[in-house]
Amino acid sequence: RYPEFLPWCVATRVSGRRDDGFMAEMVIGFKLFRERYVSRVDLDRPNRIDVSHFKGPFTHLRNHWIFEPAEGGCMVDFSVDFAFRSHLMEKLIGAVFHEAVRRMVSAFEKRALQLYPPQPWRQPADLLSGD
Repeated sequence: RYPEFLPWCVATRVSGRRDDGFMAEMVIGFKLFRERYVSRVDLDRPNRIDVSHFKGPFTHLRNHWIFEPAEGGCMVDFSVDFAFRSHLMEKLIGAVFHEAVRRMVSAFEKRALQLYPPQPWRQPADLLSGD
């Protein structure tokens, strides 16, 4: 559902599903720029998601999501490392990379709040009374 909320994500498609992951194709677009790539997604539910470059404009692409229990929810550690094959594209993307990452992280945070809204805190007395 990335195209519904993630900036610059034009299309996605999942294929090759298996118990521990799948292949994911994504099209990223900005103005006249369009780029398609395929990644291998490995799942270690419920702890971790690892993504690696399979085909596309990168010499390498790796990212991970690590989920750790925390009071009232979970902490998410996200890391991404990539390099484009094209030096021109590397320079173009590099100029706006930090802003792009900030917007994408913000989009994921907003989506998480939509899907998993904070639950109101219940006092221990409320739990005992059955309210």
